[in-house]
Amino acid sequence: MVQYSIDSKDSTFTVRAFATGLLSTFAHNPTIAIRDFEGEISFNPEAVELSSMRLVIRSTSLAVTDDVREKDRAEIDRAMQEEVLESESFPEIVYESSGVSASKIGEGQYWGAMNGNLMLHGVQRSQPVSVRIAINGDVLRATGDFSVRQSDYEIRPVSAVGGTIKLKDELKFSFDITARKT
Repeated sequence: MVQYSIDSKDSTFTVRAFATGLLSTFAHNPTIAIRDFEGEISFNPEAVELSSMRLVIRSTSLAVTDDVREKDRAEIDRAMQEEVLESESFPEIVYESSGVSASKIGEGQYWGAMNGNLMLHGVQRSQPVSVRIAINGDVLRATGDFSVRQSDYEIRPVSAVGGTIKLKDELKFSFDITARKT
């Protein structure tokens, strides 16, 4: 088993929300950066299914990255922290994988699915994550994406303009995580 520590400075992790409703064609589909996270990966190249990962995200670190007016950015960030994530009550978002099913697709290259639990907004649910893993020397790189329905975590999607614009229940997460051997 090889141990890796996630390098958030050399990684990207984003969330994409999508507008819906009567005026959704005029609305904004925000991209949100997850800026503060840490974690460990235990990787077993001989038995990939025994590998695991633990990732902890500080919920206050989520921020809109799109080119929007500063006033709009401040309002979106405020609503996300106070009304959606309730960051004061739920400061951490935690994902812990309990296993990986993967196929080796080349030297140091794997394609698979992590099975684990996501703790978000005080609710824990099973969350599969598709992942591509590349190992080069002391560096492990994991890329992939997954979707989450806010309602599964007792989060009400935000609405604006009297409900004529609101965000869809489904959010799309994308990641490109770099981890270094410890």
